Amino acid sequence: QVQLVESGGGLVSAGGSLRLSCAASRSISSVISMGWYRQAPGKEREFVAMTTTGGAISYADSVKGRFTIFRDTAKNTVSLQMNDLKVEDTAVYYCNAWSGGDRNSWGQGTQVTVSS
Repeated sequence: QVQLVESGGGLVSAGGSLRLSCAASRSISSVISMGWYRQAPGKEREFVAMTTTGGAISYADSVKGRFTIFRDTAKNTVSLQMNDLKVEDTAVYYCNAWSGGDRNSWGQGTQVTVSS
């Protein structure tokens, strides 16, 4: 299983920006999909954004036009640029890597707090 470490979370005012990064412990060239999920207090974990080895990218409707996911195979990282942040974006953000079947890895999470 690939190990994942997130960074870049923090406290930001509404309308501000943050960039999250996820570093993988090995090459991600064979990882089918890498993405970001988030979990707000009292809520279930939800999908945010994903990119695949084939170049497909998808976003949750709630973040379209504000968030951008980047996959850097050379550096074994996936990043999430978050612009125009809203209070409702407050959550713990988790990096995910899926290599097929049950080969599913999660990072430890990074807190993003957006103040009004």
